[in-house]
Amino acid sequence: MRQKNYRGYRDLKVYKLSYQLALEVYKITKTFPQEEKYALVDQIRRSSRSVPANLAEAWKKRRYEKAFISKLIDCAGEAGETEVWLDFSKDFKYIDIEKYNKLMDGYDEVNRMLYGMIDKADKFCKSGN
Repeated sequence: MRQKNYRGYRDLKVYKLSYQLALEVYKITKTFPQEEKYALVDQIRRSSRSVPANLAEAWKKRRYEKAFISKLIDCAGEAGETEVWLDFSKDFKYIDIEKYNKLMDGYDEVNRMLYGMIDKADKFCKSGN
């Protein structure tokens, strides 16, 4: 029987964290220089939002373990891309080292959780989930 408040992928810690990180990226990029609007800002916002979006897709595909794993790998790839854009943001002095470290720690945790899910994909992909 389905729990009354069950929200699927929205209940996953990795989803909640990656969603919060994407919101934080959006917030900090509002302060970036105007000339970065169509370059760095668009790229980092897109990749950071892709992490929870791909996680939602992975969850919906968990009937098929290989599809589930593939989407989780996509999530990790988008997280890695976001980390590169954060490196540029720090080196261009658009964000300070404290904010950079906080975001990078968050993406490190997201990646650990994603690879944990990949390693235990069979537990997520059991029929009846």
